Amino acid sequence: MLSQSSRTLTVHFQSLWPRSGLRFRPQIRKPLAIMLLTVLSLVSSATRSAPQGADSIAERILPLRERAALQDDILADRLDTLIPTLMRREGIGAWVLIAREYNEDPIVKTMLPATWLNARRRTVLLFIDRGEALGVERMAVARYAVGDLFPGVWNPEEQPDQYARIAEILSAANPKNIALNFSNDYALADGLTYSEQRDFSAALPAYLRERIVSSEPLAVAWLETRTEKEMAVYADVMAIAHDIIAEGFSRAAITPGITSTEDLEWWYRQRVNNLGLTTWFHNSIEIERPQSATDALVSQGAALDIIYPGDHVHIDFGISYLNLQTDTQQNAYILRPGENEAPAHLQRALAEGNALQDILTSNFELGRTGNEILARSRAQAIDRGLSPIIYTHPIGLHGHAAGTTIGMWDKQDGVPGSGDYEMQPNTAYSIELTAEVNLPEWGDAPMKMKLEQNGFFDGATFRYIQPRQTRYHLITSD
Repeated sequence: MLSQSSRTLTVHFQSLWPRSGLRFRPQIRKPLAIMLLTVLSLVSSATRSAPQGADSIAERILPLRERAALQDDILADRLDTLIPTLMRREGIGAWVLIAREYNEDPIVKTMLPATWLNARRRTVLLFIDRGEALGVERMAVARYAVGDLFPGVWNPEEQPDQYARIAEILSAANPKNIALNFSNDYALADGLTYSEQRDFSAALPAYLRERIVSSEPLAVAWLETRTEKEMAVYADVMAIAHDIIAEGFSRAAITPGITSTEDLEWWYRQRVNNLGLTTWFHNSIEIERPQSATDALVSQGAALDIIYPGDHVHIDFGISYLNLQTDTQQNAYILRPGENEAPAHLQRALAEGNALQDILTSNFELGRTGNEILARSRAQAIDRGLSPIIYTHPIGLHGHAAGTTIGMWDKQDGVPGSGDYEMQPNTAYSIELTAEVNLPEWGDAPMKMKLEQNGFFDGATFRYIQPRQTRYHLITSD
């Protein structure tokens, strides 16, 4: 579906911009001659990093019209295949989603076609399970049909009261219960506003009002479950994100001794924007150094936010594409003159981080709660001699998505609510964690190896959507 031949490059942009936004920050007391050489080096680097041909990443990104068609195809498949299964699994007779323009319920947003950037007026989506023979009927109790996905069933000229029309439909269907989007544990399943709940409830006859229940189990299931069609494109989405990270972790974006962490953060943000993509959070760049290296820089009057040879550089980065999110943390090493590989002690730290990933994902099992998985994984990691911090979360339609939460950085004893949710099949997770590793070469404080990689659990096995990082990105300094 996403072959190279079907993709068209539609946006052309200048290639030298990655350097144009850098702010020059010479070290304190740097002689004027060195400052001039630094500027000349920057210009040379900008010329050297300019692409010589077409932009290979941009060529793989669909034009908006093709994206919309693909997104709508995936959405229709989700509505057709997931909703009946999930409603019956969770015992829901009717599901009512209500949102007003610019104050959309988060779940309503995931059900709108690509040409609907917002709800219109008051948009009410309604699912009614008519039984095995007739299936689940879906409709829009709104002035407008919602694309081809939700046919309109309200004519304001015949029945001016929208809520009265909803009550008529539900009274005729007589469902065993009526699920609304309110939840104690999940913000994404708590999108029904006070006034909409008040007015909806008031319009129902008393016997139906008594059947109102929280949609939380169904809402979370809708958000967390990935389909075959989604997973077929998720690999491409992740590959693009990884390639953007690799491009930024190179001399195309970094000049050691010149580039600051803020420069690099904005390089990534601009690169994503120029590709016609968006981010769901502002990426962060962090330099990790032994205390001895920091002390040496301070003694020289050097700026600590500049990336220097010998630095360990960490990124937290995510894009949004085709309604899917990525969330990745990777690491780079700035080679000192004469080096062609990261130091052995840093490679050991990365290997220990990979080991912690393996411990965590080996504990994925249907029916286990996030808190159970967290406790098992931490105990095994500690036995290995690691000091683990695990904060893994579902990912998919949202970055920090609904589903089984496995720790938070400040809740290593378990997460009430979302941590008690049992792991389900066909779900995606951002394997996010820190392995604190004791390295004599690093100093007294442990080195914090921070990693994050997205993967998929089918109910029996776990796999990474794209290969995880097992080797450093290496950046030359000369």
